[in-house]
This record gives sequence, structure tokens and C-alpha cells, in this order.
Amino acid sequence: MMTVKKHTRILPVLMCAVWTCAAEQKAALTCDVAVIGGGSAGFAAAWSAAHLGSSVILVEKESMLGGTSTLGGVNNWEPGMGGTGVPYRVYQRLRQIPGVAGVYRFDRHLAWRKPWEKYTFPGGMIETDPCVSYAHTLRRHGPGMGNEAWFREHCRGVIFEPDAMAETMLAMLNETGRCRVLLNTAFCEARHADGTVSAVSLSDGTVVRAKIFIDATDAALCAQLGCELMTGRDRRADFNEPGAPPEPLMRLNGATLMYRITPLAKNEPDLIEPLPEGIPEKCWWQGGFPVAFVGQYPKGGRFVNMLPTMRGEEYLELGPEKAYAECRRRVLAHWHWYQKNYDEFRRFRLKSIFPVMGVRETRRVRGEYVLNQRDLIATLANQKHDDIIAIADHPMDNHGGGGPSGELKGPYGIPYRCLLPLKTTNVLIAGRAASFSAIAASSCRLSRTMMQLGQAAGTAAHLSCSGSVPLREVQASEIRRVMAERIDQFVKELAE
Repeated sequence: MMTVKKHTRILPVLMCAVWTCAAEQKAALTCDVAVIGGGSAGFAAAWSAAHLGSSVILVEKESMLGGTSTLGGVNNWEPGMGGTGVPYRVYQRLRQIPGVAGVYRFDRHLAWRKPWEKYTFPGGMIETDPCVSYAHTLRRHGPGMGNEAWFREHCRGVIFEPDAMAETMLAMLNETGRCRVLLNTAFCEARHADGTVSAVSLSDGTVVRAKIFIDATDAALCAQLGCELMTGRDRRADFNEPGAPPEPLMRLNGATLMYRITPLAKNEPDLIEPLPEGIPEKCWWQGGFPVAFVGQYPKGGRFVNMLPTMRGEEYLELGPEKAYAECRRRVLAHWHWYQKNYDEFRRFRLKSIFPVMGVRETRRVRGEYVLNQRDLIATLANQKHDDIIAIADHPMDNHGGGGPSGELKGPYGIPYRCLLPLKTTNVLIAGRAASFSAIAASSCRLSRTMMQLGQAAGTAAHLSCSGSVPLREVQASEIRRVMAERIDQFVKELAE
């Protein structure tokens, strides 16, 4: 497999030195569980641990929670198994707010063009459907989009307003009475020895001490601990995956910059928004403009998800700031192409471009077990792991990153060992940087699966703290039991 080399940059080192110095002059914050990163996995980890009774501090560098699912514009949960825990609770809260969340159905797809249609739709379209329930969103495996009738009937998902999602997440954490949320605060440095973290210092000079640390970032904490990191396509011999290349390849799942469009007023004429100076009309980064996944919000307006906007390895090479600037140019060109060639989009104008890139893959942390393609092929019925703590059934999906693709025959399980980085004692990794092969990550990286991993990590952290048990001695059966009890309790609360 490919490993990420350590790079030394003078500025971050100096900044960390300044932050550490400032931190020593402030009183340290102490908790049972510290969660670094407030995306889908981090939120679920923090909420689960706090809801169970542990004291928690959640650190998030951005101004709001949710990560890719809010700031990145991925305002939908695709069809998939395993969304019955924290995701369902979040959805129920969102549904209490009029017009901010709903279940969607597939309306159009480029593979389903009908004889009476003027042109092939340039991608796929989803629309909210008030006639279906959340339960309809809990399956993906099957014959796939090639069977239009089956796919329309069985594959539904959830769409939501990003601000409402972030506000709901924050409210749920605050209501536990045990979680302190630090927004606009970046993780800087870890104090550690022999795989044990004692404290972390933050960008505002704060020091956080905890019994358990959960890394819900792109492995920022684990990288500082010297954990083994993986990036790119793993070689076939690493995990005996039939779809892996003979030798490692520096190919990553594509990245997307999402944008939002809003309808014109009825009395406004059709619109083709002009391109800013310096942006060509033709696609300059590949042979033609990418197709897009377009979603309709409950109150109108749509998001547009190019598949993808940029190759993953190009994003990694440019870095976040330069990649965003280039992708913003590509968004404007893509939208102009949509309006110029597909007249239905002339009834919309560009409302906004989301402030954060939707990054599907960067690096992954090697854990006690690496989920791989053989697990996906085996399905849950044939896996031999006794420590499964989450399930998923989304297809392998690389967005131009190479590797196998296609629907799965059934759901598969993710072992607890995937959350335990090698050579650490009090650290869990939750999120897309957990211990997956590149092929497995292309399937299980979706938001609701990340929430499952976060819920399992938060539950394990609480069990470790409350029982004074090392993380590796926490039993997966106990994690599953506690998670199931919380689901049963929530169902009873709804009935009352």
C-alpha cells in the first residue's frame, strides 16, 4: 500500500509553538471524552458519549457542525442500511421544523430517458416525496439503476436544509448537559507518549485533557501520533482484494464543490447568467463537463453535485485553498453550460457556492482490522467477524478515482477493530479516515454510515470510561447492546 510521507512546514510548527505557549497560561479543560472534529461522525460520537453520561468536549475548526453534510453542501443521505440509530433521531428532530427535511425519490436519470423527452438529462434528479417514510430510505443493495422500476420503488433517501441540520446537531449536544462544543477552534498539537494521549492543545490556547480521544477528522490527531497512514489505491497483495491493482496507485476518489440554485420569480424572463471574464465556456479540465446529481429541497431550490469537480489527487496536490479557487471557476463554467444547453435550468439562478469542498477521500488510518473488498463481497451473511458495530450496503463508488464499482448483493458489517488505530491505547478513529481499504472506503464513506461509526465510538468511549476498561477490552457485543437499548428507548419516547 502507499503510505503518506511526513512533510515539515515551518509555519504550522511555529504556530503550534505559539499556541502551546499560550495554552500553558490558561486553565486546562478536563473531560471523559474529547472528540476532535464535528462532522457527521464527530457529532454522533460526542452526542452518544454525552447522552450515556460521560462528560464530553467537541472541538470543531469551522463555525458550524456537520462538516461535508452542511458546509460542504452534501445535504442528503443516500439510500442505505444502518440509519436507525443517531441518524433517525436527528431526522425526527428535523421533521419537527416545517419545510427543512423530507424523504426523496428519484425522478430522472440519464439512463432512463423517455422517447418524449427533448434531451437526455445531464445526470440525475431527486425530488421530495411526502408519501413515503424514513423506513423507505433504509436499503440500497439490489439490481441498481439499470432496473428503473425497482430502483424507483425501493431507493429513497433524505434531503435537508444545511443550516437546520447544523442547528439541530448543536441543540442536541447542548441538551445533554454534558457536552461542551468549541466552534471556530482548531486542533493543533497532541501531548502523547507510547500511544497514549494525555492532552491536546487548540488554536485559541486551550488545553483539553481527557481519558479517551476520538479522532473524527481526516486523521489529524492520528497523524501526530505516528499512526500508519494509507492513501491512494492499495496493491492487491495488501488485503487480497480482487479489484485492487497489482501495484499501488496514487489515485483518489474525486472531490466536488457543491452549489445551490434558486427558482426565478414567475414574471422573470428565462436567464443565462454570463460567465465572468477569464472563465472559458468549454470544459478545460477534462473532455467534457461532468454529469451532476441534482436535489430538490422541501421548500424549493436545488443543490448541484458535480460527479466530480476535481480529481482527488489533484485536490491533494493543490491543497484546500488553491483547489477551492480552481473548483469555483469550474462551478461557474458548469452552471453556464447547464443553462445554455438545458432550457429547464434557465428558470433558475445561481444562489450560492458552498464554502467547503466535498472531499471523499484523503488518508486512512491502519487499525486492528482493515475493512476491504472481500468483506463487501461476502456480505453480512458470510462475514466471520464477531465485533461488527455498523452495517452498510452502498455500492463501491469512486467518482473517477479508479477501482471496481457496482451494486452489492447484500449489506456488510464494519468491525469495531476498524476504529482502533494500531499502537495506540486511548484513541479511536471515526469517520472516513477509519481503517478501510480504498475500495471499502468508496462504499462506506457516506454520512449515515459515518454517524454509525461515531455512535459506536462514543458508546465504546463511554463504556471504557465508566467501567475503567481499556478500549481494546470493550466488548463489541456490549457496544451493540447499548446502542440497541437507546434505539428502543427512543421508539418508546416517540410512542408517548
